[in-house]
Amino acid sequence: MTAQRKDAVDAIIDQWAAVRPDLDTKAMEVFGRIYRLGRAMGDRVEQAYAPYGISRGEFDVLATLRRAGEPYTLSPRQLSSTLMLTTGGMTGRLDKLERAALLRRSPDPHDRRGLQVTLTDKGLSVIDEAVEAGLTVQTQALATLTEDRAAQLADLLRELLQGTQNSPE
Repeated sequence: MTAQRKDAVDAIIDQWAAVRPDLDTKAMEVFGRIYRLGRAMGDRVEQAYAPYGISRGEFDVLATLRRAGEPYTLSPRQLSSTLMLTTGGMTGRLDKLERAALLRRSPDPHDRRGLQVTLTDKGLSVIDEAVEAGLTVQTQALATLTEDRAAQLADLLRELLQGTQNSPE
């Protein structure tokens, strides 16, 4: 370990070393920290979205529509597949966002049986403000690293993520 302060994950690793010195805990050191970081930042971002009346899950729906570009319209199926949600889970989110007038559902002019989901002007305003609030929280946390180290971390995490997606389960 480097000269940095020990953290909660180090304490866990030390405990395993005491009772099971045969274990190679390198992966636990990495993924334990990723898990803890994900939870901590998820909570902070959730708090940043709260003033806009949306949760992280609802943010994801609005952000997906926003990233689709004008006219900010996708089918519920496209949203479900992008967000890896069941249709039931998606329906609940869409219902809440529609009640809040952040999006609207309308018949798909190209498919009689289909629907389109479109951001409203209010939804566009909310997502544009919420994304900035979330990025501010993330940027503040990342400021503990130099720009070079942050870029290196992003590269390493990308490599790790790609490796986990390509490996057999």
